[in-house]
Amino acid sequence: MTSAALFATSAALGLLVLLGGAYGVLYALGAARSSPSLTGAGYACYAGQLLLVLVVCLGSPLASLWKLFMAVSGVVYGFIPPATWRLLDSIHHNQLQ
Repeated sequence: MTSAALFATSAALGLLVLLGGAYGVLYALGAARSSPSLTGAGYACYAGQLLLVLVVCLGSPLASLWKLFMAVSGVVYGFIPPATWRLLDSIHHNQLQ
């Protein structure tokens, strides 16, 4: 891997982390405030994350195993904020009753 490829790949992976965090935060804020625009912004971050995963998988010199890990993680991560929100929501509603 050249130094330019290393820099580009590491920058893309850093952006993946930022988009993942933004998706989780915006999804939670949208659900907490019943704001479709915030939830939509969260989904837009997730779409950007998936697009970036595709770009990294097709264009980076990473090993195939890492590319497979990124692709699977990218898909699975889409389920985490909604599942976490449902779990927390059910826990807190059960405590209030």
